Amino acid sequence: MLFEPNFLIKTQNILMARPGVKPVSVFHGDVNLGEAEVVPTTKSSAFQFPNNEIRITDLSPPSERCPPLCVLQTISPFSVRCKVQAKLATSGSPISRLYLSCFQEFKTAFMVIGDEEFHLVAMPSKLEKSPCFWCCSVRAGLYNSCLALLNLRCLAIVFDLDETLIVANTMKSFEDRIEALSRRIDVENDPVKVSGMSAELKRYIEDKEILRQYAESDTVFDNGKLTNVLSEQVPLLPGSQEQLTRPVIRLQEKNIVLTRINPEIRDTSVFVRLRPAWEDLRSYLTAKGRKRFEVYVCTMAERDYALEIWRLLDPESHLISSKQLLDRIVCVKSGWRKSLQHVFKDGNCHPKMAMVIDDRLQVWDERDQPRVHVVPAFTPYYAPQAELANMVPVLCVARNVACNVRGGFFKEFDDVLLRRIFELRYENEVAELPCAPDVSDYLMSEDAGAGVNSNKDIAITESMSVSEAKQRSNRPVIAGVEQQTQRNAQSAQYIAPDDGSVSRATNNRGESLPLLPSSLLIEVLQEIGQRCDSKVEFRSVGGNNKDLHFTIEVLFSTEKVGIGMGRTRKEAQLQAAENALRNLASGYLSFIAPNMDVFNGASENISLENGNGFLEDLPDTILVESSKKEHLPNSGLSGQLDQSNSLERLSSVLSGINDLCLERKKLVFLEVPVASASLRGGEYCIEAELGGKVLGRGVGLSKDQAKLQAAEEALRYLKAATERQVKEQKNPSMSP
Repeated sequence: MLFEPNFLIKTQNILMARPGVKPVSVFHGDVNLGEAEVVPTTKSSAFQFPNNEIRITDLSPPSERCPPLCVLQTISPFSVRCKVQAKLATSGSPISRLYLSCFQEFKTAFMVIGDEEFHLVAMPSKLEKSPCFWCCSVRAGLYNSCLALLNLRCLAIVFDLDETLIVANTMKSFEDRIEALSRRIDVENDPVKVSGMSAELKRYIEDKEILRQYAESDTVFDNGKLTNVLSEQVPLLPGSQEQLTRPVIRLQEKNIVLTRINPEIRDTSVFVRLRPAWEDLRSYLTAKGRKRFEVYVCTMAERDYALEIWRLLDPESHLISSKQLLDRIVCVKSGWRKSLQHVFKDGNCHPKMAMVIDDRLQVWDERDQPRVHVVPAFTPYYAPQAELANMVPVLCVARNVACNVRGGFFKEFDDVLLRRIFELRYENEVAELPCAPDVSDYLMSEDAGAGVNSNKDIAITESMSVSEAKQRSNRPVIAGVEQQTQRNAQSAQYIAPDDGSVSRATNNRGESLPLLPSSLLIEVLQEIGQRCDSKVEFRSVGGNNKDLHFTIEVLFSTEKVGIGMGRTRKEAQLQAAENALRNLASGYLSFIAPNMDVFNGASENISLENGNGFLEDLPDTILVESSKKEHLPNSGLSGQLDQSNSLERLSSVLSGINDLCLERKKLVFLEVPVASASLRGGEYCIEAELGGKVLGRGVGLSKDQAKLQAAEEALRYLKAATERQVKEQKNPSMSP
């Protein structure tokens, strides 16, 4: 844009006449680059450079993709201390060359004052021809560290150890637990509790015997097999010169490792149980040779113990290199609160770019709690069925949560922050800066009813049936949302209750059954994307509804498959994920329905045994009893629907049937020959069979309509049978 010389002169005079504008000299080291003016960002701002000089210490590294202002707004939001404009600078002057270098290469010129860095960010201008900068402050060292993370699309993840990833015992701790349990059994009168505690006691005694063998003879005899120790070298730590070797026994099939903290002292022998699915989570963090997260550990254990436990979890040092161990494994004194500020005390990351995996929330500083993904405590002795009863292993859920957090964070970074930063000019106000993403925006809180962020005591005893164990272990998943479910105007028979953040369009139809608990919607969608080798992205879009502040689109391989709105970003994401799942299911059925008469649910091909069970059939024991007044649409209405609506309804009905079938049986549609007198011309009669038993029959002008009617009748039959089973489990006296 061109301006008249007189206009530019007037504009410059106005700026020079503004109160608070101060002249300064700009140096790079001892080289004088020229003169500039410091313009306050607000009327009350009184920032002043020491000695009225800007002495640039160094230039930041060039950025591959992130403009400096994006980085600074992410780690030090709205920290613009002043604006700096060069005076009388020609195109070839030193300060102009500095400006062009910073602007073109995404660099900053910074100076260090105390424990802060002040970065000069080259800004484009609507009016000025001379170099213009915004001056932002940030904690010393933080900019370069976070710049590297953001360029690599990497965040930080902090792990707790005990009862989160492992459970460890020494001979002394085994003896103490066995003694305490024995005393409790002696005074307990409830036979069910005695049975549970006795089973727990037996497990402690068995593992203590394995540890005793290891401590005394460096061998273990288990299940008729003798296993000897293997010597494993411990990576040299910075400053250490002596190579340490430990005798280790790994029982891979049982996720058990035996090690010795001090190889010379047998009393330091430790029995360690690794949490199932750790390998799934670990491989995700370093998949395809590039890090998705920088890994840290924060524990209340002693340092030598923590270092050895982490070595067992990461034997190849893929997650934390040996040079980083002492800085990355942070030990907190017992009774003190954990803090991300303490974990990142060296300025290697900002808390907004970090998430935590821990079994306890309250041990963290209140400011960090929104960034904690709380997992149920790992209790292999007290509740051995709990891990197996989960539909998705706990650490696989944590993996999917981490995947969603990272995807959501950088999606907002690219689509919102980056785009709006490029629109800003030197003349804009600081308040016009866009808000930066925060990891906490993508983590479900406990209050939101997410089961993965709940950790209630689970009492599962050996005397319980598997279904009871599943029901109790899944209780945290649904406990926070049962009341919300009961408040729904039209209650539905859920496989697990939703938290209310479902699609409004879906609710208005009143025909579609909820697909999954809300806490699993995003995780399952991400898993489908991984299995289909397709990228799943959540994209923020603008919205005009003042009551629903957030609108989120879901892209599946760049194709929009769902959209959701909500008062919070999390609510909008959940609604978008559910709509995407429904649309994907509907599209799949629309593709196969004309050519197939046999429906085999996709979830039948995925089970806990052959991987991580993300879409495993849901157990009938967590069904919530539906209202007696609820009815599915009757067969008369189904005959009036067009083909697309029929397929959509059929998708929902088949999904409900598939979820209710625990034996992986196929629902088969058979065309039945019927006497012509019973049918009008062109009508079809279809029977729905499950395991050789006819559960429903439908008649319609097309095969799809007949299938829908038969499927609805089969679903009503299965729901009634399931309700009866649930009642019998709650009240055994009702059983015949």
